[in-house]
Amino acid sequence: MKAPDIPANETDRLNSLRESGLLDIDSSAAFDRLTRLAKRFFQVPLAMVNVVEEHELIARSIDGEASSTYPRNISFCGHTILNAAPLVISDTRQDDRFVDNPLVTGQPGIRFYAGMPLRLRDGASVGSLCLIDYSPREFTAADLSVLSDLGALVEDEFAAVSAATTDELTGLFNRRGFNQFVNFALSVARRRAEPLTLGWIDLDKFKLINDTWGHDEGDKALKAMADLMRASFREADLLVRFGGDEFAVLFADTDEKGAWIAMHYLSEQVALYNDRRLHPWALQFSWGVSEFDHAQNDLQQWQKEADEKMYAMKREHGASR
Repeated sequence: MKAPDIPANETDRLNSLRESGLLDIDSSAAFDRLTRLAKRFFQVPLAMVNVVEEHELIARSIDGEASSTYPRNISFCGHTILNAAPLVISDTRQDDRFVDNPLVTGQPGIRFYAGMPLRLRDGASVGSLCLIDYSPREFTAADLSVLSDLGALVEDEFAAVSAATTDELTGLFNRRGFNQFVNFALSVARRRAEPLTLGWIDLDKFKLINDTWGHDEGDKALKAMADLMRASFREADLLVRFGGDEFAVLFADTDEKGAWIAMHYLSEQVALYNDRRLHPWALQFSWGVSEFDHAQNDLQQWQKEADEKMYAMKREHGASR
């Protein structure tokens, strides 16, 4: 088996992917429509829209039976992103790169693969629209043309996700919205000589909610947390859902002590919400706060400190990250 090579621009590629918002969405009706269309048109058992992260392939849409993640080193799409042209393998057992791949020799037993590389507006190749069959088959020039057209539609949706600054589920800012706003907020704080503090929040045992009561209940938990944050903090504070079960608060004109008090108030409101027993689950979260050091002027270190403080509390709670 040949593991996919790492692109020469891998660092920039990963930065573009992480900035795009594609890792933060839980689902996309637009992507689902396109995978349904691809599956129906090509009459394959599986069509997927995937993105390739540092160590794994992550599905953004699946029509058929498949896992939502695969190790990158055995992924077919890891090869697809290396070139501008589509990757078509009529029979995996006749291709030295894949004949002994565990996805070929074991489950699901891939025999045919066609992948169209998907790019962001900046040109970064971040994923693929792929078709999979469990029997060998031919793929014509006309088929390639249709796959290319569908890939262009997926790339349009990629652009729409990347342009959005609001999280669709909670209505809070998303990661892109935070990144666009934070430099402006820092500039204002510096000019006014005001403190600016970042609060980092991560739900505890959120996976347990999804696994026990289903993803609909998980969505309810996320929306409930967002509503409690709106009710607990000021309108001047920037509220963010970074993706998954991670949230952040940018406390304007607030030092670390003030943010600490505000986070304790949120904890009290969450406890009151749990006391109402509106759901079979209870909200639990860990948090950390970090005041920006204007002298150091290091945005990444600032975020890292808030995250490390949050994680220290999570260890105290005995919760997995």
